[in-house]
Amino acid sequence: MDREISTRALLDSLADAQNGETLNLGGLLDQFRTRAYGVFVLVALLPAFVPLPVGAGAISGPLIALAGLQLLARMSHPWIPGFLARRPISRDGLARFRDRASRLLRWLERLSRPRTEAVIDHPLARAFTGLLLVLLGVLLALPVPGTNYPFGLILLAFAIALVERDGRLMLVAWALGTTEIALVAVFSGQLAGWAAGLMA
Repeated sequence: MDREISTRALLDSLADAQNGETLNLGGLLDQFRTRAYGVFVLVALLPAFVPLPVGAGAISGPLIALAGLQLLARMSHPWIPGFLARRPISRDGLARFRDRASRLLRWLERLSRPRTEAVIDHPLARAFTGLLLVLLGVLLALPVPGTNYPFGLILLAFAIALVERDGRLMLVAWALGTTEIALVAVFSGQLAGWAAGLMA
């Protein structure tokens, strides 16, 4: 059964549960079927916001790209491999993510609500969202220092837009994502030209 819930209330209910129930990604996606892609992206972002010694983007990026590919393929519900579906989700990690992003989440939640839902549901819009998630997921996975938070914040806007079914926030996420991809492309071209000049 799908459950209607805000992003912050979702994080609170999962992070603060005291009943000892094992939480895994597969079960979580089944609970929030029409919002499952948003929940998937939100959970996939956890490593990007929780400090790790190295490679947080290498964990989050492929999962984000996987969600994007499935939106491009017009899958109504995200598929994940069995070993990921059964993998327990750390409630402590959820709590740390919620606490780190609490100010941003409160601000976005005040602004977000179900509206302009064609931007969430229309096949072409879902395909464009999927394309941006693939590109941003690939960029997040690259071992470039200092990129976790900028990409993570943009992807958080995608996640909240999908969970809250807020088409206007999704339009903002599209604009931010497209701008970030363009900036990376320009910077990469300049870096490649600089390297070629050194080797000439």
